[in-house]
Amino acid sequence: MDFSIKTFDAKNGAAQLKTGCIAVAVFENKKLSASAQQLDGKGAITAALKSGDISGKPGTTLLLRNLDGVAAERVLLVGLGKEAPVGEKDFLSAIQAMVRTLGTVGSADAVLALPFDEVKERELAWALRSTVLAVRENLYRSDSLKSNKEAPSNGAKKLAFAVNAADSNAAKTVVAQAEALANGMELTKNLGNLPANVCTPTYLADTAKRLAKEFKLDVEVLDRKQLQALKMGSFLSVTNGSEEPPKFIVLKHLGGKSKDAPIVLVGKGITFDSGGISIKPGAAMDEMKYDMCGAASVLGTFRAIAEMKLKLNVIGVIPACENMPSGRATKPGDIVTSMSGQTIEVLNTDAEGRLVLCDALTYTERFKPAAVVDVATLTGACITALGHHNSGLFTRHDAEHDALAEELLAAGKETNDTAWRMPISDAYQEQLKSNFADIANIGGPPAGSITAACFLERFTRKYPWAHLDIAGTAWRSGAAKGATGRPVPLLTTFLINRAQAASGK
Repeated sequence: MDFSIKTFDAKNGAAQLKTGCIAVAVFENKKLSASAQQLDGKGAITAALKSGDISGKPGTTLLLRNLDGVAAERVLLVGLGKEAPVGEKDFLSAIQAMVRTLGTVGSADAVLALPFDEVKERELAWALRSTVLAVRENLYRSDSLKSNKEAPSNGAKKLAFAVNAADSNAAKTVVAQAEALANGMELTKNLGNLPANVCTPTYLADTAKRLAKEFKLDVEVLDRKQLQALKMGSFLSVTNGSEEPPKFIVLKHLGGKSKDAPIVLVGKGITFDSGGISIKPGAAMDEMKYDMCGAASVLGTFRAIAEMKLKLNVIGVIPACENMPSGRATKPGDIVTSMSGQTIEVLNTDAEGRLVLCDALTYTERFKPAAVVDVATLTGACITALGHHNSGLFTRHDAEHDALAEELLAAGKETNDTAWRMPISDAYQEQLKSNFADIANIGGPPAGSITAACFLERFTRKYPWAHLDIAGTAWRSGAAKGATGRPVPLLTTFLINRAQAASGK
């Protein structure tokens, strides 16, 4: 899809735009947007509203052809609900309906002349980005391994956003960033949707190398012997039962000043989680190929910020392996020693994500980071608590970490990739006590997502840290099964905002 910006005369410019299709807004009270009024010289749009051919409700559309005095071949009326300012939910419903219709019209190009700057409590940038992402989501297909692939859409291949001349330059920047974000999300979805016999730890490492080559990033991949030398006993304990070799991926985007401390993103990369000896039930176990969506989201975020040439130092750390049962597998009751020196009693081998992450979090100390955000499909308990709408956000409760939490929450709200902050305190640490080691890897059923975060917190006390539990948001089950690309929008926007703050903008 090719996106561009088009400016036009605010008085009657919409009628003069030559294009295969122009999309304009109408409202439930039978009123027309400014652009729609410019196309209604002969009253055809007003007549369509009065006749009930389109109600103006959010998500309704009507395609008209060959209107007198209109240069465009087609006019697509898009219902936006109540009159501007338009509600956010109504706008998103309208955009999704418009995108579906544009995917079926017999036109190679279209101009979107909607009131993008009239969404309630949202800026122009939000509306443009949301539209780009909706278009790309509609185009996305997960049929790369099918022998009979879906036929490509015959709809519009070029979309132009009609904006005021004063907003043109800013809109171009926003649309370019939105395309980069969509590319990052697509990579994340592709990786998540691949089966575990394709997307192995080695495959993730090779993906990181391809990104590094394409965008001139720094990359390093550590193998088992190097991990043993680093004394990553906790991470390696998870790999014991698998034939697939573990990979520890370090990716660097050094777009900021050399002296600036980096932001570090740590992504859980369990390419398949059987549960190990504490094996999971068979039902829906196929979805455990998604247990590497933390790693996939870090790679997708790097894809996005590298394309943007973001002026910020960002490091990605991805511990990648399988969790499988075998005669060599770690057993419940085994005690392992982490890279930090803390010993861990493994009471349940299905709580493996924290075992790989804790060594990765210790490893990040060497970068002297400005902040660390780990991303993981960590607990089913987070789904129980928050469902599939919000990712769980955990940080320590002090001024520094409250500020970090607010940055992440704001980035989520800005992109509709929302998170909800959960508590974390020493009271919950009591559940992780062990009679035989420094810490147990589970704290029992109560507050399972919180005790998992408390476990990770013990390995992060040398830098500002936040944890995102994306178990409920990284993929969908059921008929719409597939990776969502979250939380790439949240992470990317968080980094963009950091870069802007660093530059003084």
